[in-house]
Amino acid sequence: MRYDALLPALALLLAVAPPVRAAVLLPGDLGDIARGASVIVRGTVVDVRSGWVDGSRRRVQTIVTLQVAETFKGSPGGRVSFQVPGGVLGRYRSVTIGAPAFSTGEEVIVCLGGKAPALPYVLGLSQGVFRVRRDDASGQRVVVTPVLLADPQSAGAVRRGDPARRPVSLDQFGVTLRSALATARPAREPAAREIRGGTHQ
Repeated sequence: MRYDALLPALALLLAVAPPVRAAVLLPGDLGDIARGASVIVRGTVVDVRSGWVDGSRRRVQTIVTLQVAETFKGSPGGRVSFQVPGGVLGRYRSVTIGAPAFSTGEEVIVCLGGKAPALPYVLGLSQGVFRVRRDDASGQRVVVTPVLLADPQSAGAVRRGDPARRPVSLDQFGVTLRSALATARPAREPAAREIRGGTHQ
């Protein structure tokens, strides 16, 4: 079979194919995400449950509830619940690229957006979640920076496993976060945004 004879048919197939929607997650910096948030809290996950969105049985979301230990921004009260795209319902699993996963009992700092009466959501997906861990060597509680969170001082590419992403103490992270919130730059929705588009034919 001559391959050059297949080229016209392949070109025709690509020409009539429906557009492909691409989702690109751009890294943001802590200041952008913090200033774009309506609520920022540190707390312990006390409940994680998934369900269908609006009873449509087409999309799954997970509702996460935190017992609030510290508030950096907003007035959420003693508990705050927020939505995360995707989740697990029985044997059915829905996955959204970049969406964070939560486990009961873990300690996190979350940057939330949205306005009542809608349920808040995590800004920048995983970039709006900071995990609090206890360092095995020092016993100190530290904050782990999300993989995609950009260092505002660095113009280089964001690299997974970058040694510059070392955990920082919880106290130091709180100072950095409050400093970012106190800056005079105008607030905007975080640079960690999803850009949809990219038609391929």
